[in-house]
Amino acid sequence: MTALEQLGAYVSHGVRGCISEPLRAALALHLGDTLTAWVATAGTAEARTLRTFQRDTLRNVADPTLNVMINCALTRLSETDDIHLASMITPGAIVVPGALTIAATLPPNPAALQEAIIAGYEAMIRLGLALDGPTILYRGIWPSLIAAPVGIAAAAVRLLDLSASQAAHALAIALTLAAPGVGQHHAPTGSRWLAIGVAARNGVLAAHAARAGFTSDLAILEGSFFNTVYGIKPKVPALAEDLGVCAKLTEVSFKPWCAARQTMAATQALHELLRSGLVPGDVTAIDVSVPPPFLKMIDHGIGGGRIARLTSQQFQLAIAALIPDLAFDIAQATDVPPDVLRFMDGITVRVDENLLDGFPLRWSARIRVRTRQTEYERLIAHIPGDPDRPTNKLDLISKARRLIGRVAEDIVDQCEGLLEGRTSPAQLIAFIEQSCANP
Repeated sequence: MTALEQLGAYVSHGVRGCISEPLRAALALHLGDTLTAWVATAGTAEARTLRTFQRDTLRNVADPTLNVMINCALTRLSETDDIHLASMITPGAIVVPGALTIAATLPPNPAALQEAIIAGYEAMIRLGLALDGPTILYRGIWPSLIAAPVGIAAAAVRLLDLSASQAAHALAIALTLAAPGVGQHHAPTGSRWLAIGVAARNGVLAAHAARAGFTSDLAILEGSFFNTVYGIKPKVPALAEDLGVCAKLTEVSFKPWCAARQTMAATQALHELLRSGLVPGDVTAIDVSVPPPFLKMIDHGIGGGRIARLTSQQFQLAIAALIPDLAFDIAQATDVPPDVLRFMDGITVRVDENLLDGFPLRWSARIRVRTRQTEYERLIAHIPGDPDRPTNKLDLISKARRLIGRVAEDIVDQCEGLLEGRTSPAQLIAFIEQSCANP
């Protein structure tokens, strides 16, 4: 059997009955975190553009897969969604809204929906591992974009009750519909988020195509296609080894605030120094050391708008010291005070080859903070939300309150209702839409 046939067999039938109580508890946290991200994007320029596009352009188009496109795009643009470090995949913002949106068109089946989400996480993460996501990202290939069709196809396979053979072809078709990247998009309403939505929609189309009888190359990963076209030699065993032994969802990290994950270890180090007594006004300079792949992405100013702020190590450290609440402002539309810009000027970011130890399972960073009196140093290998520093329900609610305010507890209740079968996917989506319309 090819790797896709093995994965297809798992997402069609092997995933059934896999939800243990610990896995269900983990799933509940990821559901709550992802739905919080979905609601939190309501005030962003990108979300307004997507909703205008949906209302004015798509309203007369009778195609439910377009709702998958919009809902996944809205959720992913939050930059507060979960992430699997070793694969560089952000699965929750694709799989959760995609699976919910598909399930809303079908008779309620809580067990199938939960298993579909597990299958989607599994497929996206395993493909990211097979394609070496942490390496290809810095070549301009967006791992989550190329994996999104496969993740949604896997979820759809379980929800549509496809056979193992149909599942394998759905995954293969999804791979043929995948795109490698979107280039550099820093404009406030750039098409980056539309692209990730289209990728998710392609996954639904792939599953329906396989159900209708379309087939594809089941050995596409073992053959020369990826090496010839993308310069990637897939690590094929990663797609199928130990399937069903331990769900990949349990390896996924939560983000404790809104920013690029590459900036967070250094920022967490500063948070810890501040809690131990460091006074921001005493800081004269900060030196940051990061793994070499991160430097180009995070060592810059904030002239590129919202995404530039979320990816700038200097900005993230400055607001951590001076305006910590700004780390929970998804829209990032607030004018930057002069003292933040001055604080940024004292920050230097450099590479440290030693921080590659443990990468990509660990995304470490070191900071050295100089003050008028002394110098502090802190090395961080794991941040809160990583599996080694796990998130619990209270952590999730605390983060959600800072992101979406009064509806945080309602989100958690809605997720529990969904898992228990008291709330249907359609009802949950209606609640999310109402929350977005009345933030």
